[in-house]
Amino acid sequence: MNKYLLVLLCAIFSISAHITFASNPKKEAAQWKYDIECAGTGSEGTFLVKIWTYSNKGTIPNEEAKKNAVHGVLFRGFAANGVGCVSQRPLIKDASVQHEKADYFNSFFGKESPYLKYATISSSVPEVVKISKKEYKVGYVVSVSKDLLRKDLEVAGIVKSLSAGF
Repeated sequence: MNKYLLVLLCAIFSISAHITFASNPKKEAAQWKYDIECAGTGSEGTFLVKIWTYSNKGTIPNEEAKKNAVHGVLFRGFAANGVGCVSQRPLIKDASVQHEKADYFNSFFGKESPYLKYATISSSVPEVVKISKKEYKVGYVVSVSKDLLRKDLEVAGIVKSLSAGF
């Protein structure tokens, strides 16, 4: 009887630990380890941003730079830091939307990668900065189609239409 009770308690503890760690905000924040900054003036309807992704290697896949650029435009925005740059607020001003619509964003940034249609790498060769013995910052200039992204988010019900308040 004691063996069964012990196995049952271990199973319950294992499941509760998995649930606790699966929704760990620190782990989620580590998934999005990047900096975003203005990289100049993009074409009409786009943002031109520089994405600095932190990595243990001196390289990252182009898709990761695009993913971080779209995420940054959606949830972080960026400050003006040079000529021709204007500060931009995130397209989604309420940070809780990312958690409330977790299924949508898990799919959006998931394996099928719908986010890729909104981003284009503008710099063919990344800029690499060694930060420490085992960490690098890899920088790409990425063009993000903010108008198309906003339109698709409106259709999905994630953000309200700009004309909804009038």
